[in-house]
Amino acid sequence: MQIIPLLLKELDSEAAITRKMLSRIPDDKYDWKPHEKSMSIRQLAAHIAEIPGWITLALNTNELDFAKGDYKPANVNNTQELLGVLDQSVASAKSALENAKEEDLLPDWTMRNGDQVYMVLSKYEVIRHAFAQLIHHRAQMGVFLRLLNVPIPGTYGPSADEMAF
Repeated sequence: MQIIPLLLKELDSEAAITRKMLSRIPDDKYDWKPHEKSMSIRQLAAHIAEIPGWITLALNTNELDFAKGDYKPANVNNTQELLGVLDQSVASAKSALENAKEEDLLPDWTMRNGDQVYMVLSKYEVIRHAFAQLIHHRAQMGVFLRLLNVPIPGTYGPSADEMAF
């Protein structure tokens, strides 16, 4: 069984669902947060839009070290900019996967902050972790939008907003 075609299929599916969710964010709500300890919509949305890029990072590097300051989160101010970040992130991930070989999924990849190691996973596991994070944070965004009374798009079926009762 070849894993990369399955990952490409999952990327296409999750990217489409994510695009639907992020496209619902009202431009005037980017600074809103449901709780003082929560991320703002801007922070959460930018994070979601960048997550597919973890696939590129996993396949093209051996680690991410936050202490080196190489990572700078995207700053978005409206939904058009946000969708541009998502589209670029997805295109990069797709290209990285299309150019990878199955054996490229095997080496270890490390996330750290200097000497503090957060995780060491195979590159395949990093990609699966990226999908899990994408789904998790997209659901979190759904809660944010629900609290703002924004209709939620369906993900793996129709949402309550799309169903006729």
